[in-house]
Amino acid sequence: MLAHLSPQTMLTIKRYGYWLWMLFVLAVPFSYLQAQGSELPNLWAFFTPIVVFGVIPLLDALLGRDPANPEEGEEVAALSEQKYYRWLSLLSVPMLLGLIGWGGWVFATNELWSWAGQLGWLLSIGTVTGGIGITVAHELVHKDPKLEQNAGGFLLAAVCYGGFKVEHVRGHHVHVSTPEDASSARFNQSLYQFLPHAYLHNFLNAWKLEAERLKRKNLPVFSHHNELIGWYGLSALMAVGFGVAFGWIGVAYFLGQSFVAFTLLEIVNYVEHYGLHRRKLDNGRYERTTPEHSWNSNYLLTNLFLFHLQRHSDHHANAKRRYQVLRHFDDSPQLPNGYAGMVVLALVPPLWKAVMNPRVRAYYAGEEHQLSENQQAA
Repeated sequence: MLAHLSPQTMLTIKRYGYWLWMLFVLAVPFSYLQAQGSELPNLWAFFTPIVVFGVIPLLDALLGRDPANPEEGEEVAALSEQKYYRWLSLLSVPMLLGLIGWGGWVFATNELWSWAGQLGWLLSIGTVTGGIGITVAHELVHKDPKLEQNAGGFLLAAVCYGGFKVEHVRGHHVHVSTPEDASSARFNQSLYQFLPHAYLHNFLNAWKLEAERLKRKNLPVFSHHNELIGWYGLSALMAVGFGVAFGWIGVAYFLGQSFVAFTLLEIVNYVEHYGLHRRKLDNGRYERTTPEHSWNSNYLLTNLFLFHLQRHSDHHANAKRRYQVLRHFDDSPQLPNGYAGMVVLALVPPLWKAVMNPRVRAYYAGEEHQLSENQQAA
């Protein structure tokens, strides 16, 4: 559908299309308003995840892939320096923090829903704070300016996952697609085998990396110099704030939406690197990270919602590149749908393996030994 459009037209469409993230945020209060007076208020509480994981995958398939890459050289340099794209991502920070606060008030004071509706509300808030909030945080923590670094940290603290700021940049990007990386799923590993390992080891590895950094600087680990103490301390303050404002149900809400958000993050991690790995060289080191070590998804709609996160192959090969200039590579391994559809598929391991295992095998055709080295026992 989009193949006939010129690269310049596509870049113009995307310049304004990145504002689609606001639809995620606005979908939550929209569903709340629609639930008022409805005969099915509990169903409206699930509106956001139903749209994200039910409707968006269909629209992805209908709208198709994005054919445009920015031209290397002057165009990439000019786009990279445009502050419009930076402020667009930063604008989401106060809106998302406001959504979390307002969502807590609704959760604690609303008598419209049964427990099922309360669950739907947590899933709705967590889908937005995980899908948009952590995506934006991921973009920001990779950048050098302190404003972006701190804004990303605030978003991660708001979902109790401050360790991601340390582990993702200093751990995942170093060890991606190797057995040393807890965020890289092995071939034939189910999502439910992957998640507990990822939760625990990403948390522990963040503390290990931060301790190593401080020891190199001859600074005490348990001090204000440890940024993890700061970010997790901020999460604790937020939880206390919800407790003071709304009692125990406020704390339950804050922790519940956090769990949904960071679980969604880890499911996306599972999707992004499943079955792919860097080959070990004769010197015992792993080959350099290239675009072939991440699954790429070039579906336009979810790439606009997610600030080009799905052009993940280029991101791992060039981590400092800003979202608006990330490129699609035809020779990278390609996902059959956007992240929203792939998340749903990952939740059903037999279906996931039926779709993805043949793609992994095809990618390593002629190098089948790579699969056995990368295999996770079923």
